[in-house]
Amino acid sequence: MARGKYSKAISDRSGMEFPYNEMVKEWNGSFVHRSEFERKHPQLELRTRGGDAEGLLDARPDRTENEIIAILGPNPFETIAALSGIINVSEQGHGRSTGDTVRFRGAPSTSASFNTPQSFDGVTGTNVAKAAGYSITVGKRDSSGNITQTDNFYHFTVDTNTATSGGVSGGGNNCSAGPATLSA
Repeated sequence: MARGKYSKAISDRSGMEFPYNEMVKEWNGSFVHRSEFERKHPQLELRTRGGDAEGLLDARPDRTENEIIAILGPNPFETIAALSGIINVSEQGHGRSTGDTVRFRGAPSTSASFNTPQSFDGVTGTNVAKAAGYSITVGKRDSSGNITQTDNFYHFTVDTNTATSGGVSGGGNNCSAGPATLSA
């Protein structure tokens, strides 16, 4: 048996004899000469990857919120001219669009219903609180037909009554505006 620099070893790959101090161990445990050494192929050690993107368990689509009533300020209705059925409505930051149907109601009552708005300038509160509501146009309309202030005002034409003098506010306190489908 040789010792030191004269030692020999047999390669596991080729079966040939090589100096022992020139031998190396491969990734698979084979004892080979450095001329026969093969590195481990990168595809043998794949990096782990996270799973593919998936939807959440029991996911539900976003729901659509129901429309609710908006409480209007005191005396929110205003006639624009005598013998006109056009009524401006003051509702801060309403976010409504022209063509929306809005139903007007008076203050809520204790019997889970709404009172009728107060009558004003020849327009009855029952006509303003029509169950089917009114189609609105965004903006405040003046007596000459100009439309301004679209953020906080919209107007509609009342069905049967017309104003007596025009420029009169009314309706009372705690009137509300909301969808025609809302029930008390």
